[in-house]
Amino acid sequence: MTPLADRLRPETLDDIVGQKHLVGEGKPLRNLLSSGSDLPNLIFYGPPGTGKTTVARIIAAATQRKLIKLNGTSASTADIRDAVSQIGTVGAVNGVLLYLDEIQYFNKKQQQSLLEYIENGSMTLIASTTENPYFYVYNAILSRSTVFEFKAVEAAEIEKAVRRGFGVLEAESPFGLDIDDEVFGRIAMSANGDVRRALNIVEMSVLGSDIPPEGEKRRVTVENAVAAGASGAAKYDKFGDEHYDLLSAFQKSMRGSDADAAVHYLARILAGGDLVSAIRRLSICACEDVGLAYPQIIPIVNAACEIALRVGLPEAQIPLSDAVILVCTSPKSNSGCVAVEKAAADIAKGKSGPIPRNLQNVHLDSSEVKVKGQHYLYPHSFPGHWVKQQYMPTEMLGTVYYVPGENRIEQAAAEYMRALKKP
Repeated sequence: MTPLADRLRPETLDDIVGQKHLVGEGKPLRNLLSSGSDLPNLIFYGPPGTGKTTVARIIAAATQRKLIKLNGTSASTADIRDAVSQIGTVGAVNGVLLYLDEIQYFNKKQQQSLLEYIENGSMTLIASTTENPYFYVYNAILSRSTVFEFKAVEAAEIEKAVRRGFGVLEAESPFGLDIDDEVFGRIAMSANGDVRRALNIVEMSVLGSDIPPEGEKRRVTVENAVAAGASGAAKYDKFGDEHYDLLSAFQKSMRGSDADAAVHYLARILAGGDLVSAIRRLSICACEDVGLAYPQIIPIVNAACEIALRVGLPEAQIPLSDAVILVCTSPKSNSGCVAVEKAAADIAKGKSGPIPRNLQNVHLDSSEVKVKGQHYLYPHSFPGHWVKQQYMPTEMLGTVYYVPGENRIEQAAAEYMRALKKP
């Protein structure tokens, strides 16, 4: 039997679950189809199960083009030539629409082989990818295409598809179905934005339930849904966009002082077994975003990370959670980060100068040096352990990189330095 996800595949843009930013009224893809203008080459970018293939099928049907579907994991240049050979045939009088799924698996030479045909308009290309096309798609193809981003579908939208799926299966069942109320939401949430995955779980949860006695309905429980794949475990691809989006959300939540969100993302990262990335982002956030507002946090977070590495998962989540919450609830200052970024920018521009003689390592003066000796003043030999002398290269005198943050610790340190430097 055809899988449920294929039986419920939308036939029109109105039937698509999610992607309203692309297919809703007045949105780009809908306008593109209704304009009657020539169809441009398109690149669909987004996670699995978000409707990329479905939209390509709908476009082919609406424009009456012959749809040829290839997959980058298995297709070859010969397959492209076969697709091109159908241009102008009886079966493709309105043109050929080549849908190339997973284009990121095509190498540069294979992608280049498409150029001749999409440039002269003899074939329209719709390529899809789960990876960022600006990293994986050949620039010449990108420049000749319009990129549309498909987003993970929200659980509320997926639940509509889940309910439709159960409705179809109930109509097909000789027993009827008795579905626990919690099942719909549980499947929708566990699908992680993937409609196809949700419908697969729907189908398996019914097939995995007990055959009822005669005259009774087939009961689908939460346990059936969990056994079918609705475990609630978040997807985590260590090498894809999901990985970097999750780490970005984790760090930005700490920076934004939202402990609940930060702990949520920490748990998702650790559920994927990525202890190293969690520690790296936590460590840099302590230095970059708390920094000099609470400098003691740096060794504290470092100690928590060392404990996490020593005990491993799952116990590592405990010291890391402590450290994450501490970062979230600490005062924030990025003054140290800003200072070094400014200095690095000057270095990149070539703004520098010779190191002042009093700071150089001790060595003999050459004959052309008029004033012999290093003349370094040892600060500990002076009151307050400070003495005025030149540290910055002469060409850079007056340059300011560090500006104290508006927090108690940095302001106290700034006041101390002002007092120390009074004549």
